[in-house]
Amino acid sequence: MNNSALLSFLCLFALLHQSLAASPQFNVIQFGAKPDGRTDSTSAFLAAWKQACSSTRGVTLYVPKGRFLTRSMLFKGPCRNSAIFIRIDGTLVAPSDIWAIGNNPNWIEFQYVNGVTISGGVLDGKGAPLWSCKLAGRKCPTGATVQQTLGFSFCNNVLVSGVTSLNSQMFHVVINFCRNVKLQGVRISAPGNSPNTDGIHIQMSTGVTVVNTKVATGDDCVSIGPGAANLRIENFACGPGHGISIGSLGKNVNEPGVQNVTVKSTTFTGTTNGLRIKSWGKPSNGFARNILFQHATMNNVQNPIFIDQRYCPRVLRRCMQASGVRVSDVTYQDIHGTSATQVAVNFDCSKRNPCKGIRLDNVRLTYNSKPAVASCANADGTTIGLVQPGSCL
Repeated sequence: MNNSALLSFLCLFALLHQSLAASPQFNVIQFGAKPDGRTDSTSAFLAAWKQACSSTRGVTLYVPKGRFLTRSMLFKGPCRNSAIFIRIDGTLVAPSDIWAIGNNPNWIEFQYVNGVTISGGVLDGKGAPLWSCKLAGRKCPTGATVQQTLGFSFCNNVLVSGVTSLNSQMFHVVINFCRNVKLQGVRISAPGNSPNTDGIHIQMSTGVTVVNTKVATGDDCVSIGPGAANLRIENFACGPGHGISIGSLGKNVNEPGVQNVTVKSTTFTGTTNGLRIKSWGKPSNGFARNILFQHATMNNVQNPIFIDQRYCPRVLRRCMQASGVRVSDVTYQDIHGTSATQVAVNFDCSKRNPCKGIRLDNVRLTYNSKPAVASCANADGTTIGLVQPGSCL
């Protein structure tokens, strides 16, 4: 590096350092938050957000070490700046009393925000009381039936890094009507028998990336709903849980489809499903197309490869019809490991709209150290390389 280039670099570094040093920082303690895990700090967090959102410069909202009890919080934009950095060194704790959150469907939610980063920290959803209430068939808060720990709606340019979500009442992370969202180094944990605790749910969003993330939960590790496009999941571990699911799709007659999804370098351990596409058995104009599942390892997975177009969570006549969802151009490449059931590959497609363009490329799945079985209904496609179990396409 010559002297001129070095001088330019030093000037740029000095300006950047000065800019960061000059950026306002709002510590929630200064707004009255108490790190004792008992005092309600909701108002303090919302007051700190109001200041951060109204700033014309990039800001840091800081949550120091400690346990901060909060009820439902809505961090709403649009803000006057597009560079809000939320640094969490502590733990946010939901109320143990399931009625304390009330009927608000979200615990921590961001709406209409452009340019926010959430780094570090633990979000403890205290979901066990609600799970027990529901499993016992008692009357539970109605809003809590869709309770999520961390949600983003109508947000753009979001980064969530190094965040841990524990024991969410229901969904851990929800991304809805967003663009350009990245989750990296996220850890999600709930017991395998916790009901409806999806790890990450993505719908009506484009440009979402999930990397270097581990999910252990009681429902889908990732669920991809209608309107999701240009999605990438990479270096992802799932288990326990219900696998990575595209769907369920086709619940409504008029419904946007799912397209351009890449899922690569994944590991599934003891899950009920591996790579699943599921649609309701009823009329719909939805679709799932241009899907790539690549480099997946299955460890004792009940349904490693599964297209289920007769999905019906309840035995209802209205979802026992032929699915209208069109599934096409789905590739399974380098999928290997062990199945917990004899049928390791199951393409149960719609009679009305058979699956098209299914491609199996080097698939190696065994059951009890023996060859597994493949099952196909209304599915058309091709195979490349070694495919075990033998293809039924």
